[in-house]
Amino acid sequence: MHNGALNCAFGPQADSVESVENIPVGVIIERREVDHPWADHRWLPVAVVPGAQPTDDWRFVSSGDRWERYHAATVPVELHRKETEAYRVNLSDERPSVYVVLRTDDDPDAEREIAVHCATVSPYEAQDYLDSGEDIVERVEMPDGMVAWVQAFIDRHHVDEPFKKRKRQKHKLEEQRFGKVLHPIEQRFWERKRSS
Repeated sequence: MHNGALNCAFGPQADSVESVENIPVGVIIERREVDHPWADHRWLPVAVVPGAQPTDDWRFVSSGDRWERYHAATVPVELHRKETEAYRVNLSDERPSVYVVLRTDDDPDAEREIAVHCATVSPYEAQDYLDSGEDIVERVEMPDGMVAWVQAFIDRHHVDEPFKKRKRQKHKLEEQRFGKVLHPIEQRFWERKRSS
């Protein structure tokens, strides 16, 4: 996945060879004050804005009682034709989502302790980031326009894979050779095979 807006060509684009499409999304992050003994605030993605302009720095969006919101980054959301099954799972959910991946910045001189790493509409990819245990992954409701874009991509590229049942292979019994002592269960099967 790309890190931030610097690696993204903006606008819905298609690569006919790989069947990849992407769209830039602005990630809105909320800094909310919390009552907790070890932290005074929490960062949480709260929205995405499809087609947002790139940003080099965080832009203040709004504030309320004990919270502030920022347009933290614009990152590409990519769709790959081989991952359409994951997108179908996402859209079949009661609340289709964009998964925003945040990373903490350990640099004490950093202006903010958190940064947007990427955004994806694949729940499988989001699970991979969660499994690492190093990232913060949060679901944000997918806007209706993005739902339509993802559904159109699925309609163009999804191919149902037929279920293939594996055939059972015959069990090969090990022949008793060179004085090897068989386990009683092996011996029983070996004797049964010899008699048939």
